[in-house]
Amino acid sequence: MFDMLEKYPNKKIILTNADDEQMVKFGLTNMPYEIFTLKHNPEKTDTKYYERMLEYFGLKKNNVVYFEHSRDAVKSAESAGITTYHYDSDKKDLENLKKFLDENL
Repeated sequence: MFDMLEKYPNKKIILTNADDEQMVKFGLTNMPYEIFTLKHNPEKTDTKYYERMLEYFGLKKNNVVYFEHSRDAVKSAESAGITTYHYDSDKKDLENLKKFLDENL
């Protein structure tokens, strides 16, 4: 996935809800992209999470695309007006993810 994402010049941000302990547990302390977390306040299933993320980075919802493994979080991001793709982390379908990115960037 990293190699595919690196072909796009766009800014990349990893969204998580991990708290400080979970950041270490899940290996999120040395990632290739900036990490954004609200530490479960609110959860990614809450539209406010995405509104706060947009505000934090000074982004407009129509200039953001997002892919997410949780169907509930996908619905929440879509409710915030963000073009979103459900990425099934079990299937690891990079071909369809690339198609989504190509069509929406």
